[in-house]
This record gives sequence, structure tokens and C-alpha cells, in this order.
Amino acid sequence: MTPWRMEIDVSAHGTLTWRGHRVRCALGRGGVRRDKREGDGGTPIGCFPLRRVFYRRDRITPPPTALAVTPIEPDDGWCDDPAHPAYNQPVLLPFAGSHERLWREDGLYDLLAVIGWNDDPVVPGLGSAIFLHVARPDYAPTEGCVAVALGDLSELLAACRPGDRIRIGL
Repeated sequence: MTPWRMEIDVSAHGTLTWRGHRVRCALGRGGVRRDKREGDGGTPIGCFPLRRVFYRRDRITPPPTALAVTPIEPDDGWCDDPAHPAYNQPVLLPFAGSHERLWREDGLYDLLAVIGWNDDPVVPGLGSAIFLHVARPDYAPTEGCVAVALGDLSELLAACRPGDRIRIGL
């Protein structure tokens, strides 16, 4: 039996579509890129699996999704240091290498899905921490992620199953 899959399409013009839904999204300040590199602000072009979901349980309830779900804790981070062995992986803070904090005050990571970019295998310098997360109210560009309104993200994740993919800029 073939696993059921849904593809989520993200246009280079800032729209995300799935199963008849079409919503606005923010993309990286560096545009969509085939040659994604750490720190370039680009959103990688390609088709990638959604790995798992993180959420702030002090702000929202666990999202209804069939993807693996993990609550974010105050000491959760993500390594973005290409020279560190934990590059593009979750880490616990404090952490000696360069990293991103997942427990944010601005609400952007209250709910996020990890996009399977540069993780199988990890190649130092090709980019890290590429997420599908909550957009700023003005849909300002991200550092390379895809961002949508919290309600849209919740609705999308409720439809997701293991094996679903996000197709960016194709």
C-alpha cells in the first residue's frame, strides 16, 4: 500500500496552497534560491518532507496533526554553526556554538514545522533551521523560512500526515 501524501506548494511570489486552500506566505529576504547557503536569507527551492512540529504549550494547545509533535521548552535551540558537529540539529541551551533560540517572545515560533532541508545528510554551510512557522503581522521576509498566519498554519498542519512534502518555488 502506498502511503498517502499531500504536497504543499509554495510559489516564489508568496502564496502557499494545499487541497484547495490558498494563503499568503512570507519567504526569505534573499528570495528563493537553488544555491542556498548559511546566512544568505534564501528559501531553498525544492521538494522537502515535513519532519516534525514544535509548539509553545504555554501559548497554544497541542496542534491536531498526525506529524510528530514536541513542545518547545525555554532551553531549546537549533544549531546554525557550520563548524559545529550539531549543525542543523536541535540543541539544548546554553550552547557554545552559534544557534537560534526556539523559545521566542515574538510568537513566530509558537507553532512550527521542520522542513527537511539539508538534514539527510547534513552538509556544513548549506543552510540550517528552515521551518514553516508563524508570519509577522506584516508578512515581512524571513531569514529563509516559509511563514504563514497562525490560523493558516494550524489548519494546514491538521491536514498533514507523515510523508507529506512541501514544494518550494517549483
